[in-house]
Amino acid sequence: MARRNLFKPPAPPEISPTDSPKKESQSRFPNTGAMSGVKSTLKDLSSNAVRDISVDVIEDDGFKDRLSFTDGDVTELAESIKAHGQQVPIMVRPISNRPGRYRIVYGRRRLRALRLAGLPAKALVRSLSDEEAVLAQGQENSQRLDPSFIEKALFAADLAKTGYEQPIILDALAIDRPMLSRMIKVAKAIPEPVIQFIGSAHGIGRRRWEELAELIRTHDLDLEGFETRLELDKLKTSDDRFIAVVEAVSRLIERKTIEGDVRAAPSPALSVTLKDGTPLAEVKETARALTFKLSKTGTPEFARWMRDNAETELTRLYEAWRSNRKPG
Repeated sequence: MARRNLFKPPAPPEISPTDSPKKESQSRFPNTGAMSGVKSTLKDLSSNAVRDISVDVIEDDGFKDRLSFTDGDVTELAESIKAHGQQVPIMVRPISNRPGRYRIVYGRRRLRALRLAGLPAKALVRSLSDEEAVLAQGQENSQRLDPSFIEKALFAADLAKTGYEQPIILDALAIDRPMLSRMIKVAKAIPEPVIQFIGSAHGIGRRRWEELAELIRTHDLDLEGFETRLELDKLKTSDDRFIAVVEAVSRLIERKTIEGDVRAAPSPALSVTLKDGTPLAEVKETARALTFKLSKTGTPEFARWMRDNAETELTRLYEAWRSNRKPG
């Protein structure tokens, strides 16, 4: 089934070629039938008309579909709008419990530029449900913005976290379930401040974002405040910032591995044997545990006895150790 295009105005009512003038005149004046259809169509068409709306009554909260746009971009767009007018309308929807106010569906950069220019917004006003607004936002992004992988991943994760059903997210982004799963994994693994620091990174594809996410997840890295330690003045583009983050994460992993090896250098295993040389046990120490391995070949009966009496004997040894400790 084709997806509904939320930008296309509704088609006018079809008139059958077999309809006669007599039949039309008979149904023209009553308050039902064809007249009610015409009223409905006019109402639908008027909802697609572009209106001038004060930017002061438009709220721009909601799901963000772009990571960022610079002040320079907005200033340049504002100057262009002053010189040539607003060429592309934004879309808003009425806020049901706040008459006279609207919430933006798409066109946040244009709205910010219009505010800077001190001009009203040319806007399509549509009464949309939350789901329809998300679909419209996603469709407009795909048609006009060409969002990067990470922008779509954040948008998808935000929708999923808010509770939108999977089919709505899939339609909004025009993706399949496996891709949605990949996007959400990446968005969850990489801290949002790091993603915001990197930016849209249009030159960085899905695979490289997934590799970065896997590094962070596999090594359980704590990246709090991580982005603040990178040298901003040397990172002119979003792609440059991505590469810098990957290099810094790699250094962090290398340092963590070296320090971990020093702290957790395993002690050599201790072999315990009886006087006649029969192997009794092997003791190993790691960073997390001290393990005893009893031999079932040399002393199988003792191994079975220890299995049955381990709790009693280990408790007894612990109490003996504690009673022999010197105070302080």
